Amino acid sequence: MSLDSERSVSYVLTKHVSPYMSKDFILLDQHTLISDSVRILRDTQRDDIIVIDDNHLPIGIVTDEDIINKMSEVTTHEKYPSLKDVMSSPLVAIREKTTLQEALHKMRDSKIRKLPVLSKKNEVVGIIFQGTIANVIRDAAATSPHLFSPPVKAILGNLGFVLQFAGVLFLVPAIVSTILGETVVAAGIYLSTVLLLVIGFCLNVYGEKSSLNIQQASILVISSLLILSLFGTIPYLYVLPSQGSATDTFINAFFSSVGGFTTSGLTLIDNPENLPQSFTFYRSFTQLVGGMSFIYLVITAFYPESKIQSLRGFISGRSLHMRELFGTITIIFSIYVVIIAFLFYIFGEKDILNNFSLAISGIATGGFVPTSTMLENFQWEEQMILMGAMIFGAFPFTFHYTFVRKKFISPKLGKEVLTYFIILGTGMILIIGLSGLDPLASVFYSVSASTTSGLHPQNMPDFNSATHVILIVLMIIGGCGFSTAGGIKVFRLLQIKDFKKIFNKISRSELSPERKKDLIQTMIILLAFPGTIFVTAVYLEPIENVGFETSFFHATSIITTTGMSPNIVNFETDNSIKLVISFLMILGRMEILGIVYIFMPKFS
Repeated sequence: MSLDSERSVSYVLTKHVSPYMSKDFILLDQHTLISDSVRILRDTQRDDIIVIDDNHLPIGIVTDEDIINKMSEVTTHEKYPSLKDVMSSPLVAIREKTTLQEALHKMRDSKIRKLPVLSKKNEVVGIIFQGTIANVIRDAAATSPHLFSPPVKAILGNLGFVLQFAGVLFLVPAIVSTILGETVVAAGIYLSTVLLLVIGFCLNVYGEKSSLNIQQASILVISSLLILSLFGTIPYLYVLPSQGSATDTFINAFFSSVGGFTTSGLTLIDNPENLPQSFTFYRSFTQLVGGMSFIYLVITAFYPESKIQSLRGFISGRSLHMRELFGTITIIFSIYVVIIAFLFYIFGEKDILNNFSLAISGIATGGFVPTSTMLENFQWEEQMILMGAMIFGAFPFTFHYTFVRKKFISPKLGKEVLTYFIILGTGMILIIGLSGLDPLASVFYSVSASTTSGLHPQNMPDFNSATHVILIVLMIIGGCGFSTAGGIKVFRLLQIKDFKKIFNKISRSELSPERKKDLIQTMIILLAFPGTIFVTAVYLEPIENVGFETSFFHATSIITTTGMSPNIVNFETDNSIKLVISFLMILGRMEILGIVYIFMPKFS
């Protein structure tokens, strides 16, 4: 089989079963007599019946072989045997959004050749046959090669949707700059918006929005972050003063753009209050776009089936309804931003645009502030509001979803949130006791680190070694799963207790394939994060001319996309270093796991 054929087969196996299932099936009540069932099978020329209970829900299946093999046994006990006496139960079935590959695995594990297909309401909507899947595979293997392989078209289609979504969101800062009459800023943002919409449309037309495997999804994540950062660079080129050559100017703008879309908040701009106000709003807005896009992208790429299933209502199986998911994320975060900005207006800052910029930075766990001295002049009420916003940004999206849906969070989800608060509370107590800072400042830095927001006053204190260690640990752990926060995520820490099962042959045999994959992913993350931080610290130490402790703190701030490292770079820093740090921010935003899957797909 050629490489193109292999790719076509691999791609077609990621498709859902629904287009290939047969809708010609028989449903009969469990109380239907065998004699009537045999007549129906003969008249319809079928060889199987799906049995339903009194609530019309499927509970078993009966084949002609079941009737032949079991009738002699049943008739000795029942005068009038019915389907419930001979059916195979419980019913082995799959969902509409199950992939063909998953269906094949289910058939193999259950030693059957057909599977009923169920809807979200557990109603039978079809039946998929092993022979049908075999024909699909043969057709895919015989398909002549195209300019782009089907997997590439799938990546392009999904990428096109992400770019179009970002383009629509960019209309908000574009309109703001227009209303304020800041035409230079407006021109840059409108240009970015048009390019995102046009290119996204072209990719949608040529590509195909379909399921992706882990490697393809990883490519989608890094492509989205890179392209969004590149297009987000355009407004910076309009506003920032030229710094040396055209290459210098572009790299400076790109670095700050990456700092926004990765929500790290690292920037070269020391005095944002000197920039047009609509541009400072745009800088913060890129964090919201990057944060919301990231939630969607990681859901499709790196999170286990068990967590995806917790988003009941608009997620089914392993496939996501993109528009509904993105729309839900946008509505929820928009509501939060409006509420937080309103609270800022009541308790302190009266500039509504600055309030929105800061609210976005908090809820998106970014680090941009409208003015460099704003946090230094904050009252305690404003600090409490900002810390609340950062913590909400570090909560799992499932928390926000269930909160909006007026459903109390599940015990499993509650356990993750509770663990996060225990970690945060412990860090607060330790920093209050060891840092020498006043309690409110200690609490603020703890929240900023644990949420990987990195928000801090312009003049950060010189932390002692103990405080550095605590902040580093908080940054590496980060927030909860499905959040805009960075780090390894709390839910992965909760899986450590099961690691021993991987190394125990008996226990390992009891784990499901999905569970094994989840644990292996967690092991990779737990090793990759500290390892990448260590290598980055070794790289930064001679460049920054600082001790290893400080360079390790800076490296942690970069990889976890915290941004709690002011002046780590400036306009005079070598361009190659800026590009390396930009890539490291993207690498950290991808949770490192994406690079592993791209170049070592066997781990997926």
